[in-house]
Parts: sequence; C-alpha cells; structure tokens
Amino acid sequence: MSQSGQPPPVPSSPQRETHRISRAAGLIGGATFCSRILGFIRDVILANLFGANASADAFYIAYRIPNLLRELFAEGSMSSAFIPVFTEYHSTRSKQETWELASAAFTTLLTLVTFVTLMGIVAAPSLVWLLAPGLHGQANQLATTTLLTQIMFPYLLFVSLAALAMGILNSLHSFAVPALAPVFFNLCVIFFAVAISPFFDQAILAVAIGIVVGGLAQFLMQLPSLHKHDFPLSWNFHPRHPGVRRMGLLLIPSLLGLAVTQINLTVSTILASYFQGGPTYLFYGMRLIQFPLGIFGVAMATAILPTLSGQAARGAIHELRETVNFGLRMVLFIILPSMVGLMLLRIPIIHVFFEHGAFSAMDTVGTASALLGFSIGLWAFASYRILATAFYSLQDTKTPAIVAVVAVGLNIGLSLWLMQWLQYTGLALATACAAMGNTLILLAILGNRLQGLLWKTLGISLVRTGTALLPLIAVCGWIAGFPLWQTTGQSLEKIAWLSLALVASTIGYFSVHHVFMSEELTHLKLMLRRKIRKPSSTT
Repeated sequence: MSQSGQPPPVPSSPQRETHRISRAAGLIGGATFCSRILGFIRDVILANLFGANASADAFYIAYRIPNLLRELFAEGSMSSAFIPVFTEYHSTRSKQETWELASAAFTTLLTLVTFVTLMGIVAAPSLVWLLAPGLHGQANQLATTTLLTQIMFPYLLFVSLAALAMGILNSLHSFAVPALAPVFFNLCVIFFAVAISPFFDQAILAVAIGIVVGGLAQFLMQLPSLHKHDFPLSWNFHPRHPGVRRMGLLLIPSLLGLAVTQINLTVSTILASYFQGGPTYLFYGMRLIQFPLGIFGVAMATAILPTLSGQAARGAIHELRETVNFGLRMVLFIILPSMVGLMLLRIPIIHVFFEHGAFSAMDTVGTASALLGFSIGLWAFASYRILATAFYSLQDTKTPAIVAVVAVGLNIGLSLWLMQWLQYTGLALATACAAMGNTLILLAILGNRLQGLLWKTLGISLVRTGTALLPLIAVCGWIAGFPLWQTTGQSLEKIAWLSLALVASTIGYFSVHHVFMSEELTHLKLMLRRKIRKPSSTT
C-alpha cells in the first residue's frame, strides 16, 4: 500500500516496457534529428548573415557563458536528479503529494536560477573580461559582447524551467512534446535572424533576443501537456521539502560529472592548439560522432530513465537488470554499425560533405584521422549514457561522478603520451580510450550491484551483431578503397557511390539480423509499425 492508502500501480510486463522504451527512443531520436537539421540550417543562416566579423565573434563569446551554465545545470543533471525522485513519489505517494513536490521543485528552481541570472547580468562585464582576454584592447567589441551577454543570460532561466518540465513529462512517459521543444528553439532563432534583425541597427542583437525567446518557447510549449496530465506548475516555495532536498543532493555529484566532461574538452582543445589545424579537425570529427550518438544514444538513455526509476522505486531489481540489458543491446545494435561505417567511410563522407572552398584535401585527411580516433570509442560513449542512467535511477549520482574524475585523469595522461607520436589524432584516441575505461568501470560496478547484467543474453546479441557487420565491412571497405575519393569533381558519381555504400551495407546488416531472427530487429520493426499505424499515439 502507498502512503495515501491506495494500492501501488501494477507494474508493466517486461515486454510491454521494452516496447514502450523502443517507441519512446524512436520518437526522441526522430525529434533530435529534426532539431539537429534545423540547428545546422540556423548556423548556415547566421554564417551567411554575419560571417566571421566582429559582431559574430562577440555573439559567440557572449553565448558561451549562459550556454556553458546550461550544459552544466539544465541538461542531463536536471533529469538525473529530478526524474528518479519524482518517479518514486509518483509510484508510491498520492497525486497531491507528487504535485506538491513538482511545484516545490519548480518554485525553488525558479528562485535560484532567477538569482543566478540577475547576478550574471550584473557581473557580465567582469565575466566577459575574464573569458575573453583577447578583447581587452577593443573597447567597442568588449562593450558589445557585454551587452549581448546581458541580453542572453535569461536564456539560462527559461531553459532550466524547460528541463524541469521535460523531466516531469518524461517521468509520466510523455516524450513527444519535450523532444520537439528544441525544434521550436531553433525556429525562433531562425525567425529572429531572418525577419527581425533587419529592424535593428545592430542586427546581432535580434539574434540574441531570439535565443531568449527560443528558450522561453521551449518552456511554454510544454505547459499544455503538464495541464493535460493534471500537473500544472504553481508557486509553492518550500526549499526544505524532503524531495527537493534529495534532488539537491543528487544534483551536486551530477554537476561534478558534467564539469569533468567540460574539463576533458578544454584539455583536448588546449593541447590541440599546438598542432596546426588540430582544433578544427577535432571539432569536425566530434561533430560527426555526435550525430549517431545524439540521435540514438541520448534518445535511448532519455527514454529508459523513467522506466528504470519506476523499477528502482518498486525495488524490482530483476526488471531493472533486464531493462539495462535491453538498453545496452539496443544501443549497440545501432551504434556498432554506425561506428564501423564511420571508420571505413570516413574519407568519402568528409570528402563529399566538407571538401569545398577553403577546406582542402589535406584537411579531409586530418579530419578523417581525428574521426578515426573518436570512432573507436563510439560504443563506449553510447553505452555510458545507459549505464549512468541506471545509476541515476538508483539515485546514485556519486559513483558516475567519481569514475568520471578517474577518467579525466586517464584522459590527461593518455593525451600527453599519445600526442607525442600521433599529434591531434592521439588526443582523439585518448578521449576514446578514457571513455572506454569510464564505461568498463561503470559496467563492472553496476554488474556487481545488480548481481549480473544477463551477460549471456548480451554476449549472444554481440555475436549476432558482429556477424551482421561482415557484409557492411565488405561493402564499405570496397567502396572506400576507390581512387575516386582522391580526385576533384565528379560530385554526382561520388554521391551515388556513397549512397550505394550506405544503402547496401544497411540492407546487408539488417538481412543477417533477419536471418538470425534478432530480438533487437523485432523491437525496431514493431516500433516502426506502431509509428506508421498510430503516428500520434505517443504524447
């Protein structure tokens, strides 16, 4: 019995849960894909409007400050701290108690982040002075950067509230609206850049306002769904609420884990500056890695957290173990062919999409080398998301944070060692190796805590996937070896061959899984069928 005197919710069957996770992951992945495409269009529009002039430099420096805080606070850490506690309340307490927790968290967050935002606006001149030393001798650009920082700081407030709303809706297994929220952010920025900026003397100011309006849109568009689920947010200032205090305790280690990631990126950037083109090659290499990782790895981790949290709240360790196993199998089912495809087709992909204008054939080789280094660890980047999510569902954010600190030490050591022989490629490889170490340590700890992770099932799945990779390796390796990729021109022929490589290798990969009657392929088919038959069924 729950504390409200009502029986707890009847747990869903494992099969139903895996179907729901697959459907949700597909939905989130599709929305993420749309958001990334719109983000690319947004960047192209801004580049066309402002190029790399002083206004653009001021904008990106100013945007870095609230955006860094967003990465540390709103994204990831909010979900890892909020969803497990909220799901526990929703599973074991009355609806009134759950609503009070949501409102208390909303009010506390609104109060704290409003204070941080106001302090940021006041301290903007000092922040810009510290983070942009190259502007010290340029009074006008320094003033513009400070003004842009002050304009965009409220974005932190709105995107934090949007993250909280997303956490509530995801806990209620409502994924569509939160997943589409970033799409509206990009649309707002594009609209302000194209339609509003001509009315400003300094057009870049309109883009800054668009950033803030986009953050507000991300929050506001989720409010109707909260009302639909009878969770309207209201004022309830209760920072000492037991649930809010537990969220705070979970949030701090999660912030540490995210800060470690930022340290890793900063270390790589600093060391890459010793090699001409190094920072650029690492940037483009990581952008290509982030595409499959963001669309499926992050989507699966987001979709799986509410289910894991509910199972942890009920003490259903066996179900939790099965769900983690399913999440790892599904992620590796998609990520491993993506990893091998990027490794083999790295030259053709970069040649077709990047080798234009000032981007030379030498830059293609450099970016491909960085991509190869990162690609080796793609399976670890994706698996880490699932493992960390499992710890968060158990309301343990300390273990991933501690392991992350170990990983950053490993990354620094490997970077200093490998860069002596492999230059910037060594930095990419060091990042991949650190991610693999991070993932394997978490895997061992979680397996011990859950008395195993159904290793036999996971092993059989990996054998199936490894076998299915053989036709992919044959097709991609053959086409990647063409001399065509070292020549100029023949764009249509190159696009045709690259398309053939992608289509043929995909067909070959899934055909082998079909012969094996792969459970992962069955879930993927079911997800697609339900999406086609009932496209609006998931909210």
